[in-house]
Amino acid sequence: MTSRPVLVTGATGFTGGYLVRALVQSGLSVRVIVRSAARSDFLPPGVQILQADITDPVAVSRAAEGVGVIYHLAAAYREAAHNEGGYHRINVEATRNLLEAAACHGVDRFVHCSTVGVLGHVANPPADETSPYAPGDPYQRTKCEAEILALSYARERGVPVAVARPTAIYGPGERRLLKMFRMIANRRFIMLGRGDIYYHMVFVDDLVSGLRLLADHPAAQGEVFILGGDQYQRLNTIAAMVAEELGVPLPGWRIPAWPVQMAGSLCEAICVPFGIEPPLYRRRVDFFTKSRAFSIEKARRILGYRPRVSLEDGLRRTLDWCIRAGHITLGSAIAAIA
Repeated sequence: MTSRPVLVTGATGFTGGYLVRALVQSGLSVRVIVRSAARSDFLPPGVQILQADITDPVAVSRAAEGVGVIYHLAAAYREAAHNEGGYHRINVEATRNLLEAAACHGVDRFVHCSTVGVLGHVANPPADETSPYAPGDPYQRTKCEAEILALSYARERGVPVAVARPTAIYGPGERRLLKMFRMIANRRFIMLGRGDIYYHMVFVDDLVSGLRLLADHPAAQGEVFILGGDQYQRLNTIAAMVAEELGVPLPGWRIPAWPVQMAGSLCEAICVPFGIEPPLYRRRVDFFTKSRAFSIEKARRILGYRPRVSLEDGLRRTLDWCIRAGHITLGSAIAAIA
């Protein structure tokens, strides 16, 4: 859409790093705003690195000056260090700063990265962009508020916003599923509940392609798009796929989820007020109990979005990285994947 530089927030995160590399490889001039320049040494040469805080409106306005597209990926994720106010400051007020800067400097497109988490538990899968908001925790509530804010800037201020709602992001370098992978590799995996809820994943390369479509496609402006993989599966099916890739049997151990949910609530009540990471979060139990299955038909129909990496191939690539990086040690696994 433009020959002007591209600004990316969240560039030191998992998806942000992949996005920046893809943009640079396409020959685009990329500018990033990061809290710590020391954490950005893995970014490719030629990236303009601005060390600043996105909660500072003056710094954000300077960073946005002269840019054509803003990709806003930065967010406060679920950590004990974040209280409700902390989530709001980063997920909502920092988004407002960037939207104001976009309005002031006349960007061509503002790609806001939200989350399917704003829809909460999907009781009647699959959910789509018309499903009602139902956020279930401070992270989801503030991401929901930020999404609504971005869309209001599109309606009321004419900012060319496009909103992405990624499903569960995975790929080489992502560690959110590493604990589950390790437990399966070590034959210690325990399923909480029946494992019949749905889980919808998106390989990071496919997500990056979708984000770039939101930046380039004329029909994306003012719209919300769910960006997910080609298929969703039940959690017990995904666990079995991981076990097969690793060449290990999947233990059949199952325990009820509700006692663990209560233990998670107790751990959070004790640890979070002191800024201590709880050994068990309620959200980790939610992984086993809340269904997340979504339709990507709107992105297919309007944007031509086509996920290219199957779940089988994506898991294979991710597990291969886990083994090669030393995060999983299993004698037969390398032979099974390589």
